[in-house]
Amino acid sequence: MEFRRIQGLPPYVFTIINDLKIKARRAGADIVDLGFGNPDLPSPDMAVDKLAEAVRNPRNHRYSSSRGLPRLREAAADLYRRRFGVELDPDTEVINTIGAKEGFSHLMWVLLQPGDTCLVPAPSYPIHIYGPLFAGADIREVPLGRGGGEGLSPASPAGGRPREAPLGAGEEFFDRLHSAWEHSFPKPRVAVMSFPHNPTTACVDLDFMQKVVDFARDRDLLVVHDNAYADLGFDGHRPPSILQAAGARECAVEFYSMTKSFSMAGWRVAFMLGRSDVVAALAKLKSYLDYGSFQPIQIAATVTLRDLPDYPAEAAAVYESRRNALCDGLNRIGWEVERPRGTMFVWAPIPEPYARLGSIEFASRLVTEAQVAVSPGVGFGSGGEGHVRFALIENEHRIGQAVRSLRRALPDLA
Repeated sequence: MEFRRIQGLPPYVFTIINDLKIKARRAGADIVDLGFGNPDLPSPDMAVDKLAEAVRNPRNHRYSSSRGLPRLREAAADLYRRRFGVELDPDTEVINTIGAKEGFSHLMWVLLQPGDTCLVPAPSYPIHIYGPLFAGADIREVPLGRGGGEGLSPASPAGGRPREAPLGAGEEFFDRLHSAWEHSFPKPRVAVMSFPHNPTTACVDLDFMQKVVDFARDRDLLVVHDNAYADLGFDGHRPPSILQAAGARECAVEFYSMTKSFSMAGWRVAFMLGRSDVVAALAKLKSYLDYGSFQPIQIAATVTLRDLPDYPAEAAAVYESRRNALCDGLNRIGWEVERPRGTMFVWAPIPEPYARLGSIEFASRLVTEAQVAVSPGVGFGSGGEGHVRFALIENEHRIGQAVRSLRRALPDLA
């Protein structure tokens, strides 16, 4: 049988590192896993307790609503009011999705079809590339520049404290976005963005969001912003929502996830918020595809959003401490990196003595020789080659162990 929709998919390069990791662990190696961005922080006790309570009620075992329970949508709207100062109608401008990845993929089916084009950053989180392709559309990659870091200050000399990356990626990306739209035919219907950005950790400010909104409104372009790291800003940076920009509800929707902000990765609770006709269109498709998340999960998520407003800041503090441990450690051993201003990742250029290896071979070498797993940059598209991504999913002690192992395995570092 011919599986035409997936026939053109390249091999998922992350499986190469994962297979090496599994093989090494079976051989007894202690692998420090900084590869897959799977949060290790436990979900809040309140969420777990409420889930256990709700699951014992048999009335919650029936089909739920694909749009999400009304109180859950109200809680999401309340969060946006508190966090971003944005007023949303929970009935028409908020929909629950079974994780942001599912919501984004299905949204692409709603918005795009063969013959359409979509603007996507390069490099990018894989579903941001393949979601539009699954819908049959063509993509126009918009380089973030230098693996996403162009416009950012250079790292400090080896052995010094790494500099904090400024909010410098937005201007050049906006210029490239404008150019890509002007030189595309047919004109793109959708532009995908995600800041703070995975994998490059690039951050932007609200002025950038306003420029994008003004640009989109003038060109009948819909902006889809994946705000997965909305609460993971460091050094005083508070990542903006695109919905804070004037006029955004006319041309934009945004995904907000509880995965990182509330350490609820496996729960698969996210929301799409913004332009009402787009929300209604996704709701129509979802009514054919699913019955929503298990209702006890929705109930527990509602209570968590409502009663734990300070939890995201607590989680961010943990990731910031891990970021400091990793970046300071890498710089001490001669691997020059900057401290990212957001996300739960560090985007690191392959050190010059090893750059010729490419990201897959270099990441493979780190697993086999340093017992440290990272993600090869090329897994995020060709624009990611020359980099690897560290995920901050181990504690400071384990990160220190990883740095010591890297120093032994990479003798050519300065």
